[in-house]
Amino acid sequence: MSKQKTLKHIELLSHLSEQERSMLESQCSWRRYRLGERVFDHGSTGRDVYFVIDGSVSVINFSASGREVGFASAEAGGMFGEMAAIDGEARSASVVASADSWIAVLPPEQFIALLRQHADMTLDLLRRLSVKVRQVGERVMEMVSLEAAGRVYAELLRRASPVPSIPELWVVENLPPLRELARSASVNRDEASRALSDLYPSGILRRKGEALYLTDRKALEEIVATSKPSSGPLGQEGC
Repeated sequence: MSKQKTLKHIELLSHLSEQERSMLESQCSWRRYRLGERVFDHGSTGRDVYFVIDGSVSVINFSASGREVGFASAEAGGMFGEMAAIDGEARSASVVASADSWIAVLPPEQFIALLRQHADMTLDLLRRLSVKVRQVGERVMEMVSLEAAGRVYAELLRRASPVPSIPELWVVENLPPLRELARSASVNRDEASRALSDLYPSGILRRKGEALYLTDRKALEEIVATSKPSSGPLGQEGC
């Protein structure tokens, strides 16, 4: 795991000059988080902004039944925690390291000053927040309209990218650990494992090393489209 104290690869900060970035690096504190370690909890009052230098984190919450629900993730080059820095409210979700991670932490005052100085960066941030809002909306709809397997397949479709040399083939380059996939799809590990196992015999999914290939994306989309909703109300799945 890299421990370099550099913000060079943070996407939002690509607008900065080398001098500006160096100054920002001096204003950050640098922290290491182990796999499974909490970065902060839902309802906590911290307002710092976090930049993922190496590793990855998951943004999670819990349903009324206690089920862990994954809303988003941030990988190397990404960021999180900006909402509390902007509106001053308590954290709206918990964040946990989904891999050993090296993270830069910027105080909210410096982050707000940065946005005031760089209109192009502020516009970029607004676009990113819009994407997050849309993604949360999609996940909420999946929670109420898809059964567990359907949510797993929808998550795979979201993560997959086309293989350039074979247009009809799609791939999830680095399939996350089963726990992480289950968290992202708001299901438990057994449900995620069963969903994958059900499609291996048909050849729609094919595992090769760390990659998972979608050999027939259209067929998988049709399975998701015909997936039945959970029998219980939102937040009480399986009760």
